[in-house]
Amino acid sequence: MAEAWPDYALLDSGDGRKLERFGRLLLDRPDSQAIWHRSLPAERWAVADARFLAGREEEGSGRWEAKAGGLPAPWPIAYGPVRIEAQLTAFRHLGIFPEQRVHWDRVVDVVQARAGETALLNLFGYTGMASLLPAAAGAKVTHVDASKKAIAWARVNQEMSGLADAPIRWICDDAARFAAREVRRGSRYDVIVLDPPKYGRGPKNEVWRLEEQLPQLLADCRALMDERSSTLVLTAYATHLSMLTLQRLLEDAFAGLPGTISVGEMALREETTGRLLPTSLYVSWSRDA
Repeated sequence: MAEAWPDYALLDSGDGRKLERFGRLLLDRPDSQAIWHRSLPAERWAVADARFLAGREEEGSGRWEAKAGGLPAPWPIAYGPVRIEAQLTAFRHLGIFPEQRVHWDRVVDVVQARAGETALLNLFGYTGMASLLPAAAGAKVTHVDASKKAIAWARVNQEMSGLADAPIRWICDDAARFAAREVRRGSRYDVIVLDPPKYGRGPKNEVWRLEEQLPQLLADCRALMDERSSTLVLTAYATHLSMLTLQRLLEDAFAGLPGTISVGEMALREETTGRLLPTSLYVSWSRDA
């Protein structure tokens, strides 16, 4: 589970929502997992700087409702040496997923422990936290995302973090097609991080469906790794797949590559009560020491 840090905390959750502090702002967002009762009084929730109102679809677009004075402008969020520009988006997200802190730390530890340069591939890289942190630790990073807007946002984050000269390749492409091409090129990576959506479209209108295409993508990731590779981490949000399914898929794809496979739920810990709010599933492979 992910704990709070100076620029982020989950303060409370319940009744289908969560109350979070992102830097200088207090935000109230929906969360379908939080079906229990809230712990903090209503007046504590009422002082949120903005509240997200969902549309008809649970994971679809909606709108933010702010206090008098309008919606806040983008603002910085820091984690370690990295600063990102947080924004209120129409899909309730802000450009950062705090529960992934445990994986950020794990990958940075791997990069720092390896002898020599680490080649890292970040598929579905979004705004770049999982690229910038390893780059700051010395990794050579290939960041792939199908959204030009997300990559532009990630490059702003790169500048804000003082990592303009870091060895990062920013590639706007369909992640599955890029991985397949890398296999044909004979490329290899030491670490692979992937955070695929349940459904999405590539820059040329390519369709991505997690349940249909994940097995081949994991097979391609395996082909990009060898006896010198260290780690693969996959997170899966809003999926009907179970942890056991993800484990079996990775076991099949990585058969013959020695190491340990782990699977579980990611969660955020409430600052006020210590309760856990589940957020997504993960599966990972790591080479045995």
